[in-house]
Amino acid sequence: MTVNDKPTPPKDAARQLLKDLQSRFPILRDAKPMAIGIDAEILAAIPEVDKKTLRTALRMHTGATRYLKSMAREEKRYNLAGEPVSDLAEEHRARAKAMLKERNKRREEEEKARREQEAAQRRNEKLEQLAARFSRDNK
Repeated sequence: MTVNDKPTPPKDAARQLLKDLQSRFPILRDAKPMAIGIDAEILAAIPEVDKKTLRTALRMHTGATRYLKSMAREEKRYNLAGEPVSDLAEEHRARAKAMLKERNKRREEEEKARREQEAAQRRNEKLEQLAARFSRDNK
């Protein structure tokens, strides 16, 4: 983690809130597709929650791979009690699938670049070893 990647206090508060919400509400713990407007349900259940922190926490939750996978395969949206409340729109399922596909593609590209970098590093080390060996033999 570089200096610029350190979590900011609002993100830390949102992560803590998300952990709390996941322990209170099984729908969040199980990463089920949430009903649209669930933030109002959460605020009604826990009025002392800061709205901005809640929005950040929900954004973290809905951007998680686990939640996107759930969105891609489920057909219903659920309320805080875990009851189905509406059908999941096909466009939302398609968006989740597209995001997962893009995420997987990016991860594969990063893995390929990492492997190529390691291979180049190994080649350079071998070349340095050979150069050092032949420079000693010529003396």
